[in-house]
Amino acid sequence: MTVDAVRREASGRLDPVRRTELGQYMTPDGIAAFMAGLFDPVRAPVRLLDAGAGIGSLTAAFLSRHANSPLLADAWEVDPTLRRYLADTLAQRTAGRSDVAVNIHEGDFIEDSVWNLTMGTGPRFTHAILNPPYRKIGANSRHRLLLRKAGIETVNLYTAFLALAILLMEPGGEIVAIIPRSFCNGTYYRPFRELLTRHCAIRHIHVFEARDKAFGDDDVLQENIIIKLCRNGEQGDVAVSHCRDPSFADYEAHSFSFDRIVKPGDAERFIHIPTSNGAAGIESELFSHSLSEIGLEVCTGPVVDFRLREYCRADLTPDAAPLLYAHHFPERQLTFPVAHRKKPNALVANDATRKWLMPAGWYVLTKRFSAKEENRRVVAFVVDPARLPAPWIGFENHLNVFHVGKHGVDRETALGLALFLNSTIVDSCFRVFSGHTQVNATDLRQMQYPSRDKLKEFGRFADGKRLTQSEIDAHLRETERYG
Repeated sequence: MTVDAVRREASGRLDPVRRTELGQYMTPDGIAAFMAGLFDPVRAPVRLLDAGAGIGSLTAAFLSRHANSPLLADAWEVDPTLRRYLADTLAQRTAGRSDVAVNIHEGDFIEDSVWNLTMGTGPRFTHAILNPPYRKIGANSRHRLLLRKAGIETVNLYTAFLALAILLMEPGGEIVAIIPRSFCNGTYYRPFRELLTRHCAIRHIHVFEARDKAFGDDDVLQENIIIKLCRNGEQGDVAVSHCRDPSFADYEAHSFSFDRIVKPGDAERFIHIPTSNGAAGIESELFSHSLSEIGLEVCTGPVVDFRLREYCRADLTPDAAPLLYAHHFPERQLTFPVAHRKKPNALVANDATRKWLMPAGWYVLTKRFSAKEENRRVVAFVVDPARLPAPWIGFENHLNVFHVGKHGVDRETALGLALFLNSTIVDSCFRVFSGHTQVNATDLRQMQYPSRDKLKEFGRFADGKRLTQSEIDAHLRETERYG
């Protein structure tokens, strides 16, 4: 039986609830082989770490790729079902090899590693190949407290496993891991980014451009990357590769200077992942100003409907304000009201709700979450106050709202900003910057924008038109070309 067939069989035998709790998504053969191929040629005995080893796909791929190297592997797996498959996989792959030994650990990797690090005991590794579990860690959980003993502050198991692997590496040791890309930005992951960039050089980042491909068998939509690190390595250029197909048939790679990946002087240590030379080097008039420099702000929609349920109304009444959701913008055009089985169309405007409402005006909205079938991350809408006959507007919490001091913006700026945000180049650049599948107001504040005059110019071009995607992109290309 192939390792991939074993993976599918083992996945079918796992308890679904426990699988979700442990974040158990095992690596397909093709991805495992690609990861094993990212390591430099092995010239000395190997001490390999595979934490969260599952059925052993990654260690098996490493053994196949580096078949002539003496090797001692340490594999951690807490699930007894998977551990049986792991033992069988590695026994088959090491049969007849006297230069290979395997230690299978059934303990908790975090607990064991923190003990070894704090006590100065246990092994150090020359290589690590990882597909760590993905699950949030509670602020006061046992794992969170253990990690703090090792000087690690993080919010998810996958960054905890990778941080421990980094600290367990010998100088010059290499790590290849497949992980969600959510660590690349956001405040909660800043301590982890600081640890990673302080102790390691980033050598390679591979991006799966379709978020449902890496673990397609498991219906996982989390965006994943493969990252190669070198402990105490000298930071040079970074190879960035990408593909849509998990068979790597459409694989492409480019090299970028590290200051394109982590901006010099960036205290947040955000990790930008370009997928083409064009997306990495945009320094044109289109991306020249911060949001504050052009006098605009963005916030999350203030109305959390379930907290204000007593004031929600199915229909707009004289004492109520329109309450807008993403479903009020089919094909990016405002439609109000919209009959919906669960969602209201209005919110009573009174002293209890006024602080959650904004005065009628021109606003630009983006969805915070994209649907499974959508290719775009950034989807923008314009609110035309003439189509909402009320002095106040409510914006539901799953929208981001561009505004000026909690008031609307002028018509030309609104139309121009929406055109800019709905362009392909902006969506591509947002993916370079943001590691999340959702679009957060914080991410939108970190973006660069055209000047206010340029946005108004875009608005005059867009006014009265229903532009296609190709027309939007063609207009921005002309702007970039001629300034």
